[in-house]
Amino acid sequence: MQKLITLFNRHSAYFQVTPLMLILGAFLIVPLLVIFTYSFYEFTGYFTRPAFELTAWIRAFTLDITYLNYWATIKITAITWAITLVIGFTLAYFFVFDILTLRFKIFLFLLTVVPFWTSGVVRMIAWLPFLGKEGIVNSAIMGLGLSDQPLEFLIFSEFAVIMSYVHMFTLFMVAPLFNVMARIDRSLLEAARDQGSNNWQILTNIIIPLSRPGIIIGTIFVTALVASDFTAIRFLGGGKLGSVSMTIANQYNSVQFPFSAANGLLLLVVLLLFVGGMMRVVDIRKQL
Repeated sequence: MQKLITLFNRHSAYFQVTPLMLILGAFLIVPLLVIFTYSFYEFTGYFTRPAFELTAWIRAFTLDITYLNYWATIKITAITWAITLVIGFTLAYFFVFDILTLRFKIFLFLLTVVPFWTSGVVRMIAWLPFLGKEGIVNSAIMGLGLSDQPLEFLIFSEFAVIMSYVHMFTLFMVAPLFNVMARIDRSLLEAARDQGSNNWQILTNIIIPLSRPGIIIGTIFVTALVASDFTAIRFLGGGKLGSVSMTIANQYNSVQFPFSAANGLLLLVVLLLFVGGMMRVVDIRKQL
């Protein structure tokens, strides 16, 4: 018995991490291995059968549509990231530095969480009657005499997709920025003011540099969510937009499993490289 206790104490770290490794293995490693295996299967045009072919990978790297889809995905992601960063930073700054009462801060922050009590698909589809030809926006514009016809670009367009993404994912930028800004020592700001710094200098030289971990974390969240989503493009893009995730979904729905598996793994690798690059800029592990 004493030997068992000694053995357990000596290797206690391995025993503690075993449940986590089993969960990761069952729900992460094994599914990825299955997808990786499927990427080498053969698609005959009607069904998929076991084989070892590089057709799906060659197609993923050589088709022009792949590069066009990645360019479209990067474009939409970059625009969404820029808008969510501005809105998220502004809201976080307002919550932390302009609201003095802690309870009121928490109350306002919780208000930003309320929309997440409903389904993301419902919140996405809600933009259809809002931006439609006979929706609230077009009705208001035509009622004010600013236009004689409904604005076509408001719905089934890149604009509608980006609006939906900003609506759904801004909180993922607000939350880490709020967490990081709340940790900033107020004495630094007071010392800067005592030395004659104005608000803009304090913002650019103290608040923004100290908020960089929150910006990086929010960037990772928003980028991963936008790049992997295809529902907004399907419902609000009107069939006019393409993306990597939309291509993967279409290939999966048409039973082209090898091609969807190869493209899915390629997208995963791109996102992992992006996240790894961001983590080299700032050690975000201290903020988690």
